[in-house]
Amino acid sequence: MDSAGSLMMKKAARIVVASLLFVGTGALVAGCQTDPDIDITKLGVETDPPEVLYNQGLANLKAGNINEAGRKFDAIDREHPFTDWSRKALVMSTFVKYRQTQYDEAVTAGTRYMNQFPHSADAAYVQYLIGLSYSKQIVDVTQDQRAAAKTIEAMLKVVNDYPKSEYVDDAQAKIRFARDQLAGKEMQIGRYYLERKEYLAAISRFRVVVEQFPNTNQVEEALARLVEAYYAMGIVQEAQTAAAVLGHNYPDSQWYADSFKLLQSGGVAPRENSGSWIARAGKRILLGT
Repeated sequence: MDSAGSLMMKKAARIVVASLLFVGTGALVAGCQTDPDIDITKLGVETDPPEVLYNQGLANLKAGNINEAGRKFDAIDREHPFTDWSRKALVMSTFVKYRQTQYDEAVTAGTRYMNQFPHSADAAYVQYLIGLSYSKQIVDVTQDQRAAAKTIEAMLKVVNDYPKSEYVDDAQAKIRFARDQLAGKEMQIGRYYLERKEYLAAISRFRVVVEQFPNTNQVEEALARLVEAYYAMGIVQEAQTAAAVLGHNYPDSQWYADSFKLLQSGGVAPRENSGSWIARAGKRILLGT
């Protein structure tokens, strides 16, 4: 289990234990332990009080009956809105939908919770679940990267709004991964244009990577591709600057060796023009921002 799964499960377990202790519905727990004929999956949904439904949901969750647990929590939200039980059930409903890989539904439930209870004790956890739900929908860079952008947006809220929460470290890791995906998408499109000698279009994509995603795994290649594109257009000074920035940051890189060789074939060498946008962007690479 990865760190995200471990954090998520620990939090859910704490909620389950705390809720059982808080509610203290001994009749339900004792009944489940002493009467083997009771099937918790057959208990009523809409007619029971919210505290009973909630404990039925927890019991089903502990028993591994996740679908039935979801029905119980959803019933509380539906039949007893604007109550403290509804708030607690909405947390668990978001968790259950995530576990069921119903990611869009988890986002919807979590967003409702955050709109209503942004300052509650469970708000950081729910916001984290929203981010995880988007993260699980990130696809290969050849496809649309909307989920990556949404992951960044959701996880930045965890980092910025709940900086002392236990989810910050993993949220930052998810942000880094999503940013690398977005940069990878730009690189894919840039390479497409470069292969077709549409140099200006290619440069615009590589520039996005260098300026907007300087601390991703894609920036090294992006600088080398800028050398290639600018040199092909005859804009040698910009090609030299891109190579110089590449050399400053990745001196042992094969991308730098290839760029150096390309310039050398034309009788020039890497040389930084401080007035170039590439030089300015290069400072951010050095700072890792």
